[in-house]
Amino acid sequence: MSSISTTVYLGAGCYWGTEKYVKLDFQKKFPGSIKSASVGFMSPEKDHPENPSYRQVCTGSTGHVEVLQVELNDPVHFEDLIKFFFLFHDPTTMNQQGNDTGTQYASAIFVADEQQKEICQKVLNDLQNYAKGKKSPYRGKEIVTQIHDATKFYKAEEYHQEYLMKNPNGYCNHYMRLKEWPLN
Repeated sequence: MSSISTTVYLGAGCYWGTEKYVKLDFQKKFPGSIKSASVGFMSPEKDHPENPSYRQVCTGSTGHVEVLQVELNDPVHFEDLIKFFFLFHDPTTMNQQGNDTGTQYASAIFVADEQQKEICQKVLNDLQNYAKGKKSPYRGKEIVTQIHDATKFYKAEEYHQEYLMKNPNGYCNHYMRLKEWPLN
């Protein structure tokens, strides 16, 4: 597994909650697994406006998704991270998480290489079979998460970094829909 990239970009709605769940809760399960993480924006299109601001992305006109750039210390935790990603957000709602709607809130994974893409597709396919079941915690039955090749990452303004760590009562629509991966 040494050839797999250690960096991936996760879009799960508002990036404040994504950052909180990955940096705090994922790290509780896998201590020391995260080397770094930053919130920002990425577009699935290679030809996109450069260096957009938060306000510009919120208009929905730039085509960017709010993402968390995650760099792992060791790629051995990559599949665990992708599974965890599906525990705290709803991958069945198109461009929406809770009250947040718009293309910037898409459920998306931006991968750095083919090995990452294969792992993500396998996890997504397994989850799709689970989501069709009667006990699914998701709103819908069809997983709409998109897997894209990574393009250029634009780091968000500093006041967005670790926002919920600095503002523990700040807005967050994420919650643990599943306590653990349901398909072990």
